[in-house]
Amino acid sequence: MARLNANFWNRNKFKLSGLVLLLPVYFLYRSLHPSFPAAMAAATVGEFSVIPTPLDDAQPYQHDGEYIKDFMVTFKQGDLAHIRQGYMNIGTTALPLSQMQQGELGILHGSRYGQHVHALASDHIDDGARLWLTLETWQGKILVTSWPLPTEWLAH
Repeated sequence: MARLNANFWNRNKFKLSGLVLLLPVYFLYRSLHPSFPAAMAAATVGEFSVIPTPLDDAQPYQHDGEYIKDFMVTFKQGDLAHIRQGYMNIGTTALPLSQMQQGELGILHGSRYGQHVHALASDHIDDGARLWLTLETWQGKILVTSWPLPTEWLAH
């Protein structure tokens, strides 16, 4: 003879199991329909027209001991084959290439359809900070441009 114990767990465990089975559907939908903040304005530097798009509005996060913020960078004009190396950082000035070359973070990587970058930043973004892009061509020419940051990114 079965003994019925009508406690909370016995009354709801099948509902909780169904909820656990629906969670992968929710996460699959979210991964197939990502939303990103608005792209920044296009900037022209040398022969290139560049549009950075932040992947989120969150503050920089720590990765391998450095604080970074992720961006997708689209080149609307110019031939990527003319770029030897490109770096991005967030701060009051563009970091020199000699300093950026010390590590693997901050370098543009990807394909001609879109570049990805883990822009170097500090743990919080101060007033006056900008997003800096530094490109070096194969002829050794250094090209630098910057964008103002959205006010919601600034630390208060």
